[in-house]
This record gives sequence, C-alpha cells and structure tokens, in this order.
Amino acid sequence: MAAALKCVLTLGRWCPGLGVAPQARALAALVPGVTQVDNKSGFLQKRPHRQHPGILKLPHVRLPQALANGAQLLLFESAGPTMENQVQTLTSYLWSRHLPVEPEELQRRARHLEKKFLENPDLSQTEEKLRGAVLHALRKTTYHWQELSYTEGLSLVYMAARLDGGFAAVSRAFHEIRARNPAFQPQTLMDFGSGTGSVTWAAHSIWGQSLREYMCVDRSAAMLVLAEKLLKGGSESGEPYIPGVFFRQFLPVSPKVQFDVVVSAFSLSELPSKADRNEVVQTLWRKTGHFLVLVENGTKAGHSLLMDARDLVLKGKEKSPLDPRPGFVFAPCPHELPCPQLTNLACSFSQAYHPIPFSWNKKPKEEKFSMVILARGSPEEANRWPRITQPVLKRPRHVHCHLCCPDGHMQHAVITARRHGRDLYRCARVSSWGDLLPVLTPSAFPPSTAQDPSES
Repeated sequence: MAAALKCVLTLGRWCPGLGVAPQARALAALVPGVTQVDNKSGFLQKRPHRQHPGILKLPHVRLPQALANGAQLLLFESAGPTMENQVQTLTSYLWSRHLPVEPEELQRRARHLEKKFLENPDLSQTEEKLRGAVLHALRKTTYHWQELSYTEGLSLVYMAARLDGGFAAVSRAFHEIRARNPAFQPQTLMDFGSGTGSVTWAAHSIWGQSLREYMCVDRSAAMLVLAEKLLKGGSESGEPYIPGVFFRQFLPVSPKVQFDVVVSAFSLSELPSKADRNEVVQTLWRKTGHFLVLVENGTKAGHSLLMDARDLVLKGKEKSPLDPRPGFVFAPCPHELPCPQLTNLACSFSQAYHPIPFSWNKKPKEEKFSMVILARGSPEEANRWPRITQPVLKRPRHVHCHLCCPDGHMQHAVITARRHGRDLYRCARVSSWGDLLPVLTPSAFPPSTAQDPSES
C-alpha cells in the first residue's frame, strides 16, 4: 500500500494583503492511491492543464521594436569590422567571471602556502625568499578580478552583447510578479547599474500603464548617454519613447525616498568586494517599497552572490526604522531557509528570446540567469508552491520533477497518474523549468527510489 499522501492541489493561494483576488479552490485531495478529483466540477475554472496557475515561463521574448531599431542604428553608425569578435570575447568574459577574492581569503591562502613551504625540508629559504615564493604561488592560483571601465566603445559592445539577453531575464522576473500579483501596479522604479536601460524597457512592457517614474543609476557616464540615445531611437535629439526616465550617476541620498520596484540586474557582480555589495544591497532594500529584484548570471558565482544578498536582507529585517515591514522571499525560493542548492548546482533559470537581428545574431537564444525577488510583508502572504529547479523529464506514464520545497529541501519527485491522480500528473507534464507545481505540501511525496534519468 502506498504511503499516505497529504498533498492538496489548489487553484490559487493568493494573499489579500498583496492585492490579489482569492481563488482558493481545492482541486484534489490525494489519499493512498486514490484521487478525489471530480473532473466535472469545474476544476481550474475550466482552463486546460497547460494553463495551470503555476506556469510562469514566458514564450520567446522579443525586444520592443523601437529599442531594436535604435540599437541597430547605433551599431550601424559606429560598429567596425571586429565588432562580432569583440561581442563574443566580452560575452565569454562576463559569463566566466568569478567574484573577487576577499582579503581574508587571500591571507588564509598565504598562511597555508607558507606553512606548506616551511614543512618542506628541502627548501631552506630566507624570509624574503619565502615571501616571494608565497606571492608567486598566489599569483598563479588566484583569480585576478578586474573592474570594467565602460567607455563609449565598450558600452556599445556591451549593448550588442547583452541588451537582448538582459531584457529577457528581467522580463521573466517582472512577469512572475505580475502573474502572481496582478493587482500590483507600481508607479516608481529604480534601476541600480542601469547600463543600456534594458530594465526600463522591460518594466515599461509589463507595467507601462502605471509607471510614472524610472530612476536609472549608473556610474558610467558613457552608459547613461547610450541608454538615453536608445530611448530616443538611436539619436541624441527627439522625444524619448518612454516618458519619465531620469538618469544619474549616484544613488539618491535621502533615506526616505522609496520606489515601488528596485532592481539590480547583473550589477552586484561589478562591485569589488563583499563589503561593497553588502552596503549596496542594504541601501537598495531601504529604498524598496514593495519588491527588490536581483538578477545575475546563472553561474555558481552569480547564485552565491544572490544568496548572500538574500540572507543579508532576511537577517536584517528588523533593522530598518524608516520602514519596519520585514522582508520575505517572493521568488524563486518557497521558503526563507538556507538554500539547499548552494553547495551543488547553481539555482538558475532559462528564458528563450529573439536576439537583435545583427548579421551574426539571427537564431533564437536562451538566457541562463539566477534571480531572487524579495518583498516587504509577511511570508504568509506568498504562494508556497514548490519550484521546479531543473528541466522536467517526461517519460512514458511518469514525469521526473526536481523540486525546491517549502520545507527547505530538494526533492526528486516521480509523478504518475496512478499514484498521484490524473490532474497532478497532467499539471506536472506540461510544466517547465522555473514553474511552480501546484501542490500544497510537496514534502509529503514519498522518497523516490527511481533512478534520475539525467544521471544515467
């Protein structure tokens, strides 16, 4: 006899505090081997399984036509014959970039190397030679992080390399907020490390009817000039396509000024130390009225950086006298517990997009990114369905789902119609990497003894 399953399918578990209309209706109560679903009772409000409320992945994202036209015009006017190679080089460099090594870690490595050299009886060295040997070994084994200075030329290369992919990743993050909280209509947005302005364009595509102010902050004057040109169709004159956009090189000073949505996309990794990142994250959180959206590359370095920022906000949630509301994780984690994937794979997602149609850039692409969306309020206000963290593996009569669950654990669930009911099985079969599986207590799944096909 199968172990008792206490999972409950629900159509929605939305919070009035977030302004979302309640849609709670039990779809299925799973008991040992039996499903109680009556398929004639209007479950899913007569929507097909492929439209269940946990589906969040967007179809192929395409840049707004005005933005694509402006980017093509700027590149046509300024690009040289080596632009394609420059784009490929910068793309590879940004993707393979690691975080800078902290001074404490360098000291630890130096002490370890010094001890290792002293333990070798064949190396009788003076203190000066020992120091030189340690420094030489450190240079060979330590990642040399360098700050990028975005000049006019490098800004143009960055636009050609990252404008479309960055737009796709941020669009996916904004789509999750809108899909799960459709009543949220922000009026103000701040983008830290705004670069080419892709966040502004993505936000306008999602909330253009309500947003009235976009504050773009970037220390590179060349980037700000380029972003403003893109807003004006690639020229220095004319009316901007999106009204209410302001540019500045430094964060607003007043701690009382808050924005409905605050974003940092691919910018925290540009800061030279953990102390700098912590200071910026704390500042951004103080300026957050509702949602703080952080996006980085879908690498271990990007994921680790975001988890540090997540923990910093959650642990300091009672230290904001100007806004006492605590913070919680809106996405992707269904919990505030330590990340169960931090020591293994990076928690990342994928969004398909159509690139800017340059001569070397014509086929659809996938943007792999990591994100964390923090919100002000109480964790009880969030939907706590498990997150699908890897591509869903569909096999005859069963589906493999890797889930991050509300209890803070990862789970490999093998879902079948016979054991879990037709509706849960069909919902799982049409779900994708990054979606939510509409199960109330997924930790009640019995441990799977089946071999993961991805590991065979």
